[in-house]
Amino acid sequence: MTLAWRLVTRTLHLETSSCRTSKTCPSLSLSLGALWGSGTKLGLHTKPRMPPCDFTPERYQSLPYGRVLDIHKQHLSPVLTAYFSEPLLLHQGHGEWLFDHEGNRYLDFFSGIVTVSVGHCHPKVNAAAQKQLGRLWHTSALFFHPPSHEYAEKLAALLPEPLKVIFLTNSGSEANDLAMMMARAHSKNTDIISFRGAYHGCSPYTLGLSNVGLFKMTLPSGSGCRSTMCPDVFRGPWGGSHCRDSPVQTIRKCSCAPDHCHAKDQYIEQFKDTLNTCVAKSIAGFFAEPIQGVNGVVQYPKGFLREAFELVRARGGVCIADEVQTGFGRLGSHFWGFQTHGVLPDIVTMAKGIGNGFPMAAVVTTPEIARSLANCVLHFSTFGGSPVACAVGSAVLEVIKEENLQENSQEVGTYMLLKFAKLRDEFEIIGDVRGKGLMIGVEMVKDKTSRQPLPREEVSQIHEDCKRMGLIIGKGGLFSQTFRIAPSMCITKPEVDFAVEVFRCAVIQHMERRAQ
Repeated sequence: MTLAWRLVTRTLHLETSSCRTSKTCPSLSLSLGALWGSGTKLGLHTKPRMPPCDFTPERYQSLPYGRVLDIHKQHLSPVLTAYFSEPLLLHQGHGEWLFDHEGNRYLDFFSGIVTVSVGHCHPKVNAAAQKQLGRLWHTSALFFHPPSHEYAEKLAALLPEPLKVIFLTNSGSEANDLAMMMARAHSKNTDIISFRGAYHGCSPYTLGLSNVGLFKMTLPSGSGCRSTMCPDVFRGPWGGSHCRDSPVQTIRKCSCAPDHCHAKDQYIEQFKDTLNTCVAKSIAGFFAEPIQGVNGVVQYPKGFLREAFELVRARGGVCIADEVQTGFGRLGSHFWGFQTHGVLPDIVTMAKGIGNGFPMAAVVTTPEIARSLANCVLHFSTFGGSPVACAVGSAVLEVIKEENLQENSQEVGTYMLLKFAKLRDEFEIIGDVRGKGLMIGVEMVKDKTSRQPLPREEVSQIHEDCKRMGLIIGKGGLFSQTFRIAPSMCITKPEVDFAVEVFRCAVIQHMERRAQ
């Protein structure tokens, strides 16, 4: 069944696109693919043809769109987080595809903020959840149940020694909260360092680690957290054309000697300056995403984390790898992002792709650090490691292995990076393309010389145009200047071709608007 599900969605070619129109779903005849698949004109350019999808969504029979907007305005958070001038009202998902309330189809290249790892509503994951729902929804850590122990054994097998003790939680913020507590309990120190541009959560505790201005607040939070310069080889003061572990490098000149990165050395000096001026002589720890997500898929110079970890441990601190966005094979070359840096963390946090969208997270550490926490506090989570979550988590791990999704991330991700690199060479406003596997950033600039960010409203116009052509991508960066591209790991090269051509058309439209 799983193989058949994949083959159905992978018989792809760039032809006229529309899902089969069902008599029970007349709105599907107005799908984006049907409207644009005939090759109607987009300005002076032909709109890209969406690959076909042999799946018919159910007819939408819920709240009218206007009623949804009213309820949201009256009863839900007033914080403006919804994408697009007319927020999408999504109804159903299948693989790498999403369908809205009108039956319009979208290629999902953001995956619910880098969360849907093996595809929307994967049949094996669905079956595992449904089976467990019929057996036992909930118990707590006061009682044992096989799904949690089965999952813990499977997850531990994917991590190197001595990272073998697992704490199951519900979200990445909760996981990072717990990791902060572990670091302080074990080191008996307080100060924790994280990068500027880092995002480690939105809870009052982790807000101290998250150094993206939009998430900062005037209320006190996250005491004992200190920021250090992000070693960004594109936007930062140092960087060249051989710095990062990616098939695509920056266009900045590089004068480094072979096997010696000048940028890495300079950023390490800045890290030492933080240690010498901003924290106590002994510290609790250092948090790092192997690749920064919210900040726009920022990569560090090769070798930087290895030296930074050594400096942190010399001060008595522990090193924490935040794998919430980078883990579970997304980077292609390795299962975990920290492995791409040649380092071994003391604590690893993970969420998002761990459950393919089901609320689930984990902290993995050493027996020694786990004992330090146990001697300090009674840690307990009512819902962490629930029977359903663990059944889902096990199914996700099985699908990643059975369908070779890590390998697919490497092959298709590299293909996509090189495609976007050609667009960078074609357009002055595409300043940088970076990433690994299926975690890609495309940074928009006013021009390549200044590297100044493209204004937020212009980035939003391109973003809207991509959506109108059937492509959903994310945004990130300190100035919302970077497009974040992180599709499910089951995508194919024909889908990449479509996505890249849509993006190219959106950039051309933008250039035409600027010229008017």
